[in-house]
Amino acid sequence: MNSYGDRFRVTTYGESHGPAVGAVIDGCPAGVMLDMPAIDGWLERRRYGAPRHERDEVEWLSGMKDGVTLGTPLAFLIRNHNAQPEAYNHLEHLFRPGHADYTYYMKYGVRDHRGGGRSSARETVARVVAGAIAAQLMPEVTIDTATECVEPPVDDTCGGVVQCRIEGVTAGVGEPLFGKLNAALASAMMTIPSAIGFEMGAGFAASRMTGSQYIDRWRADGTTLTNHCGGIQGGISNGMPIEFRVAFHPVVSIPQPVECLHEQGRLETVSIGGRHDRYHLQRATVVVEAMTALCLINYML
Repeated sequence: MNSYGDRFRVTTYGESHGPAVGAVIDGCPAGVMLDMPAIDGWLERRRYGAPRHERDEVEWLSGMKDGVTLGTPLAFLIRNHNAQPEAYNHLEHLFRPGHADYTYYMKYGVRDHRGGGRSSARETVARVVAGAIAAQLMPEVTIDTATECVEPPVDDTCGGVVQCRIEGVTAGVGEPLFGKLNAALASAMMTIPSAIGFEMGAGFAASRMTGSQYIDRWRADGTTLTNHCGGIQGGISNGMPIEFRVAFHPVVSIPQPVECLHEQGRLETVSIGGRHDRYHLQRATVVVEAMTALCLINYML
């Protein structure tokens, strides 16, 4: 599955150390004047502090004229100017621990060993562009994020938690049963590389509450005194802020030598090499916002 969404459908393409990454967006309404500097701002946030220095210049191929959308598919690419595929030559026949090398190989019988190919977080640059566009289609909605993390040791990596708060979504957005908005948000977040957990509102802490502690009691205006449900009840927004948290596991390309599994069934200790984050939470926030926007726009349209 390389596509996300139905009404606003995004199909991404490209590998981490291939010529380019990009996407085709089908379902963007016609007549929208896109704010290109705003899109660049989203990309800058994703790029901030990255050990791999890419310019991330968007080349628009179709779907707009003079910055105005035509209603036809929007297609764009972002060239990989600073790819270093040769840095991964020693890993061509090795499966790194914690990565998708082994699972991709077992599924397809072939894989791109150059930095993980499609499983690399490099692919998320296309999601960020698409998410920035989706956010422009919902000016009444604000999406804010914050991080919870610790500094990694000098010779190791760390993960953390991204908190997300959405305001401006009126009551009644979402679907019951199998189209629940909270389920869709959970699914969207878990497509992000390194995402390992998701919770809404009080989350797992709610399992330790009593019913009288958990229920969100009404105010006369339809708002609630608390927001333990995270702004969604029965899969449908209730007009309160939508709040959730996404847990990210530590970066699995660690600076220390590690044992890798060879295709022929032996273990080899190697240094992974390449350019990898030791801490990726700050850049993950904009990816969370992008996937949030892409999830919401499919309901808002």
